[in-house]
Amino acid sequence: MIDTHTHLDALEGDPADVVARARDAGVTRILTVGTDVGGCRRALELAEQHDEVYAILGIHPHGANDATDDDVAEVRSLLAHPKAVAAGEMGLDWFRDYAPRDKQLHLFAAMLDVATETGKPAVIHTRAADDDTLAALAGFDGAVVLHCFSSPHLLEPALERGWYISFAGNATFPKAVDLRLAAREVPANLILAETDAPYLAPQAMRGRPNEPAYVMHTLASLAEARKEDPKELEQQIDRNASACFGL
Repeated sequence: MIDTHTHLDALEGDPADVVARARDAGVTRILTVGTDVGGCRRALELAEQHDEVYAILGIHPHGANDATDDDVAEVRSLLAHPKAVAAGEMGLDWFRDYAPRDKQLHLFAAMLDVATETGKPAVIHTRAADDDTLAALAGFDGAVVLHCFSSPHLLEPALERGWYISFAGNATFPKAVDLRLAAREVPANLILAETDAPYLAPQAMRGRPNEPAYVMHTLASLAEARKEDPKELEQQIDRNASACFGL
């Protein structure tokens, strides 16, 4: 199994212990995410230290107010690292509005240019900004991952465009019926799973910090929703991630 989106640098404790627990749970590959330049450097350091770990590098929309052109250029340079597999997370967040919307849109466009220039998939954060996210991605021709999928009405346009849909621990919550229904509609070749750790621990682990090992709970929930064998879905997600991220 693979955890396609986690934040190892935000977890408490030694990342080596987190990686070991994931391995014991059957999670053999982990994609850790940098959300600013410093975080991108740390993600690459962890990828260099652990064979199982790869890096996704970007600037989160929450940081759009402070991000500079030099920051974007450095992320572009860091993406040349052999263990950097995607650009992101990038996107728009109209829910928190931690950065002005015009600056979020500017940063999103710049990060999409980085994804195009480097040939990397774009890992998208979108919250309460679905229509603007679709508009921003209209001219992007590369692979797209909707990370921590939480907007069921985005499903149809996303599938029409052949985007990957990645489900996190919130898909296991009792009230998240709409997410599990959405999971049933995703074609086998476009579904992914993640933790977004340390956030959104799955229902069985609520009250604890999330970590990559817990992606197995999300896998089980998705398999039940799709009426599929968990082992077969695990293998399918692994194939999808390999195709998407060039693993």
